[in-house]
Amino acid sequence: MLDFQRGRREAFALLVERNQGRVYALVYRLVTDHALAEDLTQEVFLRVFRTAQRYRPMARFSTWVHRIAANVALNAIRSRKKREMSGLDMHDGEDGTSWHREVPDERGAPPQADLDTAELADKLNESVAELPDSQRIAITLNKYEHMSYQEIADILNCSTMAVKSLLARARCNLRDALARYLGGEFAKNFESDEP
Repeated sequence: MLDFQRGRREAFALLVERNQGRVYALVYRLVTDHALAEDLTQEVFLRVFRTAQRYRPMARFSTWVHRIAANVALNAIRSRKKREMSGLDMHDGEDGTSWHREVPDERGAPPQADLDTAELADKLNESVAELPDSQRIAITLNKYEHMSYQEIADILNCSTMAVKSLLARARCNLRDALARYLGGEFAKNFESDEP
């Protein structure tokens, strides 16, 4: 980033190349829409480009860019919530009927196992998406991006104790939301106190 500030244009391309995957992954986990995540990832790097001269190496570049990514994603989520609209039902046939055909796959696991796993993953994603913004970012950075409490605190601009509190509340909310799908047993991956 400092090279780019000094006028080396190719340094920006290298920054994008090195960080684009992680920024996209974070944004996608927050907005859960591939097309939107791609657009927002471009927006993140556009903001990095525009604010390059204000960048000061107080923290690692990755921390700075993750903070921008989290803010861009949260702004998009808030904007989307304001203009949510109900969808229209679509039908396959001209008479309004729909049909499908199931073809068994002899090579894979039983369909019910895949369905159960997919349903649980969907419920987990829905539950994470329904968390308050700060809890959603904290749990996403901790469990999916494997960031330390200090890194999360730097991104959220808070203390590590605040991060621990956010994670504890997020785990409690997720435990409650998923209890009926897991028979009262919460996924061990989200209960641990470590990243």
